[in-house]
Amino acid sequence: MATFKLTISDKIGKSITRELKEKDANPLLGLQIGNELDAAIVGQAGKIRITGGSDKSGVPLREDIHGGARKYILLSKGVGLRDAEKGQRFRKLIRGNTITEEAYQINCFLDGELKIDEASPSPTEEKKETADKPKKA
Repeated sequence: MATFKLTISDKIGKSITRELKEKDANPLLGLQIGNELDAAIVGQAGKIRITGGSDKSGVPLREDIHGGARKYILLSKGVGLRDAEKGQRFRKLIRGNTITEEAYQINCFLDGELKIDEASPSPTEEKKETADKPKKA
């Protein structure tokens, strides 16, 4: 059973996170980075474009690697490599561009503006509220 955490951002810079489980997550299986789908699966209007993601271990999905398998590839720049100087190359573990059940976080871009429902706070906001309360002695 697939479970994905979708991070959706819009052109203004707002972002929200939604968790999709089982039946709701199945339409995402087999899609690749750059594919578009209807935003109704997350309760928004418009289309969302998949821009990236990572698997359960934090290994990033890279657009130029085909398939959903993990591979060690030689990188000089781009997704999965930071702090490389000119001419340096590193062999890094990267996952392909296809969304499989091993993917955990999927980053998306909404072509419209996000409508955030104020009535239901996100799970991260709930955690902050409980963390701010003083502990009882």
